[in-house]
Formats: sequence, structure tokens, C-alpha cells
Amino acid sequence: MVGSPIRLGLIGGNIAESKAPELHVIAGRLCGLPVTYELLRPDDFGRSFEDVLWQCRDDGFRGVNITYPYKERVVAHLAVADPAVQAMGACNTVLFEPGGPRGLNTDYSGFIVGYRNTFGNASPGRVALAGAGGVGRAIGFALARLGADELRLFDLDPQKAEALADAIRAVHGHTVIRISESVEEAAGGADGLVNATPLGMGGIGGCPFPPELIAGQRWAFDAIYTPVDTPFMLAARAAGLAAMSGYELFLYQGTDAFQHFTGRNVAEDRLRAELMRAHDRVPV
Repeated sequence: MVGSPIRLGLIGGNIAESKAPELHVIAGRLCGLPVTYELLRPDDFGRSFEDVLWQCRDDGFRGVNITYPYKERVVAHLAVADPAVQAMGACNTVLFEPGGPRGLNTDYSGFIVGYRNTFGNASPGRVALAGAGGVGRAIGFALARLGADELRLFDLDPQKAEALADAIRAVHGHTVIRISESVEEAAGGADGLVNATPLGMGGIGGCPFPPELIAGQRWAFDAIYTPVDTPFMLAARAAGLAAMSGYELFLYQGTDAFQHFTGRNVAEDRLRAELMRAHDRVPV
């Protein structure tokens, strides 16, 4: 590997356990590129999110990933070319370019790839989606793109759910969108259960769908990947649901972001094997 390191980072809140540095550094090594990747919590610096974002630009970062709770907040500062990402109003990947920062959403593209690789061409059917924040918006749009018949949205802030419903309807009119007043209402008769809330994350804990609601559905997905075996994933598997862990989204959104950052495509099978070795486990 030669040349100056490609400097990357992640700006977010609860990111101490993030495996993103490993993913990008290993991907760089596999492609023969020197890569550094930093975890950046604005609270640690006593500075605003915007201050940290612009400091990354001024310090020569090639780009940064954005995670909870800043995926929606960052959009106001970016040029976003993809009409679907414009409509969803959330970005998780920022490229610092001469003409100004550009925003993308690899949660959206990564979820689509992960779903197809896990569940094949099966329609998502009727889906209960808990959480209408940054990652929830990306997943909601991805599910509509995948041909979901119906999305039942639940968020503790009903206005967020309504805003997401309106945004999806404007782009994907074929998918029926309903606002649910509770997770119980959303889950009843659903084919799929999706967690796009922080519940289950290391340091937060909890389960978005109480175990007694998890029965009779076909599939489940949890956006949380630290830990991989969240209470929700464990309960879904125990109930016999086909499950896609947040690790799959982590992997595919990461490889997509890496391609945007570097212009290089990393071999997914080799990267997965290296990450498994680094984590001393096989994610499921």
C-alpha cells in the first residue's frame, strides 16, 4: 500500500462499539489502499454536530458516515442527487468534494441487497416498521422499492411516522401505508417485523416488539448490530421466523459506502471472512 491514507470517519452518538473502523480499514487493505477511520462523538468534543462535520472537511477527510441521531439533520448541508434519497430526507454517507459535500444513503441500497441475499425474491408482504427516524426512513423506502404490499409505521413521535408515510406515498404509490398507534397494532397479522429504533443497542437494551407479539410472521429484521444477537433477534428465531440481523445491513451499507469513498469494489466474501476472523465469531 502506498500513498497518503484515505481518511474516513463516523459521526454519531452511541458509537463506542461500532465495527465500522474495522470494516473500512480491512476493506482498504484488501484493495491495497491505506485507510484510517475515526469515531467522532460531538458530545466528546463539547461541539455541535455541524462543527464536527466541517472540521472533518477542513482536516482533509475523504468522507464520513453519519449515524443516529444525525442522519436527518445532515441533509440540510448536502447536495443530494438521488430523488429517492431526497424524498426520504436522511443520509448516512457524506463525500467531501470540491464543489461541496454530497450526500448518499447506503442504508437504503444496503438493505435492498441484504434483503435479497437473505430472503431471495420473496415479497416483504405486510410489514410492521418500528421507528421512523433516519434508518427507519431508509428502510421504509427500501421496503417499498422491494414491493411491500403494506407498511405499518409506528413511532413514539406520530408526526415522524406521518412524515415518512407522506414521503413514501409520493414516490411509491403502490404500497399501502398505515400509521399504527402501537406496536401491537402494527404487528398483528404482519408478514415481517422490522426494528429501526435504538432499542436493543449496547448500552440501551430493550426489545421493540414484546416476545408475545412475535409469532405467526414470516420474517424479521433488526437494524441493530451491536450486539448482533439482540433480544429481538433471539425472540424472532425462537418463534421460528426467518431472520436478518443488523450485521447484514452493516456489511452491505459499508461496502457500498466504501465504493463511494474510494472508487473501489471490495470482494464481499473476503471482507466477510476477515471480519468474522476479527470478531472471532460467525454472525447470523
